[in-house]
Amino acid sequence: MILYEYPCNERVRTLLRVEHLFGRLFFFAEEEEVYHHQIAVATLFDLLEICDRTDLRGSVLQDLERQRASLTALRRHPGVDETTLDKMVADLEKTASDLAAQGRVGQVLRDNEWLASLRGRLSVPGGSSPADIPSYYAWQIKPMEVRMKDLQQWIEPFLPLYNGLSLILRLLRESGDPIELEATQGAYQEMLTGKTFQLLRVWVDPALGVFPEMSANKYVIWVRFSMQDNELKPLSVTRDISFRLSRCNF
Repeated sequence: MILYEYPCNERVRTLLRVEHLFGRLFFFAEEEEVYHHQIAVATLFDLLEICDRTDLRGSVLQDLERQRASLTALRRHPGVDETTLDKMVADLEKTASDLAAQGRVGQVLRDNEWLASLRGRLSVPGGSSPADIPSYYAWQIKPMEVRMKDLQQWIEPFLPLYNGLSLILRLLRESGDPIELEATQGAYQEMLTGKTFQLLRVWVDPALGVFPEMSANKYVIWVRFSMQDNELKPLSVTRDISFRLSRCNF
């Protein structure tokens, strides 16, 4: 099954975007080729850009504290597994403590004059060529072990943020239970009674060759399936589609 996710607010959308960037960063930083490391460096700067434009650290800290308070309150409920609950609360507290102690995310990279200069040059199409930045080329032809060690040092300051948003997204995803549904003539609509969700998750069989387009508000959830023509243009599907839906909120 292929999973598609739809954020129902901008806060969750930002978390998903940053999670996507971290996934790309970790993948290319662990590879050995210099072109992989070029992408890793560019992705680091993408993360810095997001942190500069939004108070991502503060938002994640608020979410961690909100979840810690909610889980702590569950101790008063009968039938709660206190061992599991205590472990989750401890994870939230440690993750929040590590992130709060860090200060501004990625400040070490901003203080590095070479990286700061490189960040500006990489925003120019083709600006990373040896003719433009010979010092960057000199770094790229260093042994693979040296480049990977540098990358790990530059990634390290972002790990508390990654751990925080990963924990928040895990709790959010686990808050929903998948249900089997069918989109009649490619469309599914569910009326709500004022309840809002933060994340929709749709699983679909890849053999069907379709993908979902989703929207949601406090009144309705809407899922419409499409397929791509030979030029990759989306076309609405008019046959019934079986799929799995999870509505997540905490």
